[in-house]
Amino acid sequence: MTMQKIDRRAARTRTALHKALLSLVERKGYEEVSIRELIEEADVGRSTFYAHYAGKEDLLRSGFDNLRRELAEAMKEEQGAVPFRFSRTMFEHAARHVGIYHAMTGSPGNVIAIGEIGRILTEFVRRELSETEDDGGVPREVRIQFVVGTLVNLLTWWLERRPDLPPAEVDAMFRRLALHGTGDILPTGMRENR
Repeated sequence: MTMQKIDRRAARTRTALHKALLSLVERKGYEEVSIRELIEEADVGRSTFYAHYAGKEDLLRSGFDNLRRELAEAMKEEQGAVPFRFSRTMFEHAARHVGIYHAMTGSPGNVIAIGEIGRILTEFVRRELSETEDDGGVPREVRIQFVVGTLVNLLTWWLERRPDLPPAEVDAMFRRLALHGTGDILPTGMRENR
């Protein structure tokens, strides 16, 4: 058997396992999904599962590679001076997979998901801020964490509280706050004292 056939088969197996995980998480929640259910849903053997993944958490983490690719594509498409070119794609991704995001909320799997999203976003923010100069004595790493924290918290708030808002609108709010801070939305008296 050629390497190409093996690679295609391995890719099909991984795809089947990811689809099974997403389907089961939407139906039952992350914590309730067992390896047995995953392999039955994906129609693969237990040894095949473990040949690809160390466990359910490993499978979940690897699923974020698709998100990373989408964000990288967004960065390529909108080259230039547009800041945080990946953010709208992040919100659009969440809107397309809202069932998964909702199922993960409040479960221990949410910690894994939010951690992975945070790591991915940190990569992209770090790339953008590497080209910028120091911002008034605020270290680069603090600025990176500020932007990532804002984006992750806004994403969570949006999906839990206001999923009716379109991704483009949420992205516009994020960009306004991330780029201009809260100065222009503070009450007049506070604006003058900052």
